[in-house]
Amino acid sequence: MAQDERLSVDLYIDGEWRPARSGARFDLIDPAREEVVGTAARASADDTRDAIAAAVRGFEVWRRTPAWERSKMLRRIAGLLAERAEKVARQIAIETGKTLAVCRGEVGSTVECLEWFADEARRIYGQVIEGRVPGQQFLTRYEPVGVVGAFTAWNFPVSLVARKFAPALAAGCSIVVRPAEEGTGAVSMLIECVEEAGLPKGVLNMLSGPPSEISETIMDADEVRKVTFTGSIPVGQHLMRRAADTVKRMSMELGGHGPVIVFDDVDVENVVKQAVTTKFRATGQVCVSPTRFFVQEKVAGRFADRFAEMASGLKLGHPLDPDTDVGPLISRKRLDAIEGMVAATEAAGARLMTGGRRPAGMNRGYFFEPTVFGDIADDAPLMTDEPFGPIAAMTSFGDVDEALERANSLRYGLAGYVFTRDMRRAQAALEGLDTGIVAVNAFQAATAEAPFGGVKHSGFGRENGAQGMLDYLDVKFVNMMAG
Repeated sequence: MAQDERLSVDLYIDGEWRPARSGARFDLIDPAREEVVGTAARASADDTRDAIAAAVRGFEVWRRTPAWERSKMLRRIAGLLAERAEKVARQIAIETGKTLAVCRGEVGSTVECLEWFADEARRIYGQVIEGRVPGQQFLTRYEPVGVVGAFTAWNFPVSLVARKFAPALAAGCSIVVRPAEEGTGAVSMLIECVEEAGLPKGVLNMLSGPPSEISETIMDADEVRKVTFTGSIPVGQHLMRRAADTVKRMSMELGGHGPVIVFDDVDVENVVKQAVTTKFRATGQVCVSPTRFFVQEKVAGRFADRFAEMASGLKLGHPLDPDTDVGPLISRKRLDAIEGMVAATEAAGARLMTGGRRPAGMNRGYFFEPTVFGDIADDAPLMTDEPFGPIAAMTSFGDVDEALERANSLRYGLAGYVFTRDMRRAQAALEGLDTGIVAVNAFQAATAEAPFGGVKHSGFGRENGAQGMLDYLDVKFVNMMAG
């Protein structure tokens, strides 16, 4: 990879940076200015087959590498990333439109993820089971799955890639990663850390470009034993159907539509402040973003009014501007989708409390005002479909049973949130929410040391935590008799 004023990203295959076989490239876009900030190689099916072949060779080397050496490698990668954290954060901001503060947080969490799995690499424990006759022992061994194919989303380009390859490498797998087109430049900086750390050739390969040829080639390959995906429900469903042909193991982190249950005993001002900050982080383009706010009747009006007031005061601007609170959406397509959802939600009778349009005077960039709807019916488009943007819905409820029934009514089941001072209410809500993640009196839904993932149509499998290793390991049973 070469870097000058504009980033130029090549494919990383078998330990080398190289252009696509066809020579094709695509543009990297700054969504705040609608300007080209670099180019990247556009991988084809032939490039993908090259990467898979390299990963097969790399696996034979890496699977035999002692766990302590795998651990040291991940720690070296983490150290190199930490050294260039600011440079990487700025590149994420330029390519994704997220504020620099959010991007710095992403790089920090990526370092933590790498360090966590560096430790987990040394903790792959088997089991000894008492045999049934003298001289017999039953053993279980954990062995790496093999070659892994990974597809990631753009919204956290660096951390999502690391959440795939860190446990894979810790387990002894090799991997072919295809990040989203948006964020490819920032991901390449992470891969440079991998290269400089001295990872053996072929153990990690990166392909860039539109997903169709890459994904179909990976799904067709018998050599790829597992696929991990972060993205939309329809694409995840397609990959699951394709995985059946070659019986690939799958893990899926799909969409969410985060319910927030707010009881009437809370400090409204404090909860609203947390909620607004979290809701509009990364312009609402976060799978665990709080979106549907169920607020108990006694405080519902005050909560919604204050939420809308705070949202209207957020400053839109370029992500590198330290005064910016909310950056642009990622693309014209997302901007059009958000405008369409706002129009459909208004048509359904919801009350627009603030926002709802492109900001006046901002003719460049994919900006949209922080938007809040009140008096919204449960069947309104915003309440049934994941917005993945800067839109929040306010509604009221009577008791906990009603709140849970409405919160659980959708196909999504990623993250849910509960706010109350009454731990009995909290216990009832956290037990009743049909989600893979529940946060009580907080909005943090992801850390390196805790499992991340959903239920229902939000996916299966877990990333991070000790559980994040399991999807990259096969269990082998050994019946050993004395000779």
